[in-house]
Amino acid sequence: QVQVVESGGGLVQPGGSLRLSCGASGIIFSNYAMGWYRQAPGKQRELVAGITGGGTTNYAESVKGRFTISRDNAKFTVYLQMNSLKPEDTAVYYCNAVRVTSSYKYDYWGQGTQVTVSS
Repeated sequence: QVQVVESGGGLVQPGGSLRLSCGASGIIFSNYAMGWYRQAPGKQRELVAGITGGGTTNYAESVKGRFTISRDNAKFTVYLQMNSLKPEDTAVYYCNAVRVTSSYKYDYWGQGTQVTVSS
């Protein structure tokens, strides 16, 4: 059974930092691209940052220079370091594991963790 579990959310003041973690089990972790998405109230879910199995990263323009995604394949974990947080970063953050083959797309999601940026 595949499990994707996020942790590390919480309440932080503007300008502060948080680190989210996401552990995955039941998959060959290094074969999967991992991503962090977020969804604010009344808005669509959006990609925040992604990282391939080989470590290539991509970021939403709104978080470039502030957020860093990384992974530890030995620990089956992906991280999102969030610095200089802004109130508009407030959202539920979701972890995603995806692998696309010639015949199938394997796509797994965590339950989400709340990040609230407020004074």
